[in-house]
Amino acid sequence: MANPTEIRDSARRKANTHFTASEQRDAMVKKELEQERHAFDTRTAKLKALRLAKEAADAEAAQKLAASQPPKPVKKKKAAAIKLR
Repeated sequence: MANPTEIRDSARRKANTHFTASEQRDAMVKKELEQERHAFDTRTAKLKALRLAKEAADAEAAQKLAASQPPKPVKKKKAAAIKLR
């Protein structure tokens, strides 16, 4: 028959192995999530920079276009005719 101490030690080693593997999986998942989060933040920052650059270029182009066109003539409103009955 097996010694009770050996049985207890065997069970303890098996449990420690299980928990160690579980902790390693948890750490790996957390690391992957952090990498995905970092990649998403980087992509978002890049897209924001591109959008802001495009908006600035569009605003500059609109300003140049407005400066190159002659000003629109101001229309004078005519006085409304009053009808008498």
